[in-house]
Amino acid sequence: MVLSELAARLNCTEYKNWVKAGHCLLLLRGCLQGFVAREVLAFHRGLLAATPSLGPRAACRSGSRCSPRARQFQPQCQVCAEWKREILKHHTNRNGDVHWGNCQPRRWPVDAWEVAKAFMPRGLTDKTGPEECDAVALLSLINSCDHFTVDRKKVTEVIKCRNEIMHSSEMKVSSLWLRDFQMKIQNFLNEFKNIPEIVAAYTRIEQLLTSDWAVHIPAEDQRDGCEYETGVYLSESQVNEIEMELLKEKLQEIYLQAQEQHVLPEEILNQLEVVKEFLRNNEDLRNGLIEDIQKLDSLHLQHQKPDSEEPGAQAPKEKS
Repeated sequence: MVLSELAARLNCTEYKNWVKAGHCLLLLRGCLQGFVAREVLAFHRGLLAATPSLGPRAACRSGSRCSPRARQFQPQCQVCAEWKREILKHHTNRNGDVHWGNCQPRRWPVDAWEVAKAFMPRGLTDKTGPEECDAVALLSLINSCDHFTVDRKKVTEVIKCRNEIMHSSEMKVSSLWLRDFQMKIQNFLNEFKNIPEIVAAYTRIEQLLTSDWAVHIPAEDQRDGCEYETGVYLSESQVNEIEMELLKEKLQEIYLQAQEQHVLPEEILNQLEVVKEFLRNNEDLRNGLIEDIQKLDSLHLQHQKPDSEEPGAQAPKEKS
């Protein structure tokens, strides 16, 4: 890893702000995981207590015919139909988009997390618990499920900020934006003053957002990495890990957008090209994201194939 590349990146205030904001989202994710896990189990137990017919003895009778796709789910058995009604009863967006494709309905009677995924954004089919989810997935669950007693305006404000971070084409945000983000994320965290791990994260996020990151060039008596004014130290590898996580999430977001729209519109192609150009100039980050870039390029090629094969076109005849 070349320290000069990290130093050059963090010398740009707007990029450093983007990384700091993303680091806050990672801290937010970490402090919400245990809380969400406990509440999802409590929610599931409550559903089973209120409606015993939904419990473990209930079983899907239609197998693969009760398999949802994206936002579409037409249950083919009574058990799955009853579960769908119960989930919608507790969904704050019951008349809007519900990503049924996240779920395995046959597991709803026994797996609380499969129920929780009906309240979350698309692309979570293979996630088996909150520890595998990003911040926006957990925030969306809290916002969409009426089991959580919270000021939903505060939740949506943080979700909006997260989307602005991920959709920032140049991976930069202003210092004014960062101050506004600090206010919104702290307003949200104040909703959970009785949850110790969330209170602890509030303090860490406050430290992070009110500090400056200085990059130390290695010397005999000096460490390399970043240091807050408060003395909290981040090594070079820790900063690099934060950058990698954010870029992976950004590339996954681009991939899901492209997959959902079935074509890669100009805006998405432009986003991908900006990230590629950034990585060409930052070898220490590029090497860890090769597979993510290849996955997007492969999707792009798949979407180009229909255009290159005109209807009615015939293969050329072989010469005898």
